Amino acid sequence: MHSASPFCPLFCLLLAVSAASAAELQRPNPLKSGAAFVSDDLHRLHADDFGNPGMLWVARGAKLWSEAAGNGGKSCAGCHSDAGKSMQGVAARYPRMDPGAARLLNLEGRVNLCRERNQQARPLELESGELLALVTYVAHQSRGVPVSVTLDMQNRKDFERGRALYHRRIGQMNLACTHCHDRNWGKKLAAETISQGHGNAFPAYRLEWQTLGSLQRRIRACYYGLRAEMPPYGSQELLDLELYIAWRAGGLPVETPGVRR
Repeated sequence: MHSASPFCPLFCLLLAVSAASAAELQRPNPLKSGAAFVSDDLHRLHADDFGNPGMLWVARGAKLWSEAAGNGGKSCAGCHSDAGKSMQGVAARYPRMDPGAARLLNLEGRVNLCRERNQQARPLELESGELLALVTYVAHQSRGVPVSVTLDMQNRKDFERGRALYHRRIGQMNLACTHCHDRNWGKKLAAETISQGHGNAFPAYRLEWQTLGSLQRRIRACYYGLRAEMPPYGSQELLDLELYIAWRAGGLPVETPGVRR
């Protein structure tokens, strides 16, 4: 009888790790937008451009798009013309790497970098009304376009960090994002139905906030609910999570501005 190979335990361990990694890379099935988990009233409000309160930010963003800013005296429209054409599909591809800055950017970061580079204007404060309006206006031009972020050698480390964060237990509740949004979506948590945790409708208007907020604000709210230390807006941790979350939502249409509870 042959003795067991000394490499068998190591080989089995590698197989187990590979299987676990493959499992983590699976998107929810079937893939469902957060709109599928809200009440009928909220769904109707979200779908009604006259009733959706987020459209107020779209209108404000349209105004800011055409206004000159900074020492450059340029407007967004001065470079990009009609946003309905030039910005169509853009939001579906973010977060993404900026070659010049050599870092991962979400739409907020893209807008601020554009202001600094091309308008010689100060960056807008994260979560400010002006920045939310511009980002919502730009994202709205991609409504209906499937989310499709690029994964390559440039952003692979960001993606892997985001994936690890998504599956890491945090806070006093000792839970990870995956415990709610992969394992328990569709179930009730108090009065709310747990969604799959996609960001395709953000920036979104939340009744709880009585205002519109970014995806990073929503992620930070989850940190708060888990009694974990909240990373600051614009942090690498939140950007990495945004990238992984966008990958999970691949194929879902952009719905900005969404309406959520």
